[in-house]
Amino acid sequence: MSLKDQVTEDMKNAMRARDSGRLGTIRLLLSAVKQKEVDERVVVDDVMLVGIVDKLIKQRKDSVAAYLQGQRQDLADKESDEIRVLEAYLPQRLGSAEITAAVAAIVSAVGAKGPGDMGKVMAAVKSQLAGKADMALVSQAVKAALAG
Repeated sequence: MSLKDQVTEDMKNAMRARDSGRLGTIRLLLSAVKQKEVDERVVVDDVMLVGIVDKLIKQRKDSVAAYLQGQRQDLADKESDEIRVLEAYLPQRLGSAEITAAVAAIVSAVGAKGPGDMGKVMAAVKSQLAGKADMALVSQAVKAALAG
């Protein structure tokens, strides 16, 4: 079963359980998937779906930070609940040690010498670690590897 089919099945289960919070989040995800399919005239596969989920989670995290800064705990809690629902569709994430090891291997493979090569390294890293690791942590690991 593809990830997209799993999301659709989860939507049906949320409808049956009358879980409006979960249902709304899943509908939001399916809407983003449909928008991508229409805009780019492609069929979303599992890799693309993970990218969409990553993007939605990043948006939610930014919203949580803004709501907490504005002292709106109720809205921050709602966004946090949506993050928990969306994280269920992500594959197992790599730990920081695994990210550091992967980045070190990619830096040596690309032949990067310093911070000026960050673009080359990030392009290679994105192709290998997309969906498997938090890209903010990956970016920090790349900066550290190129600085030292």
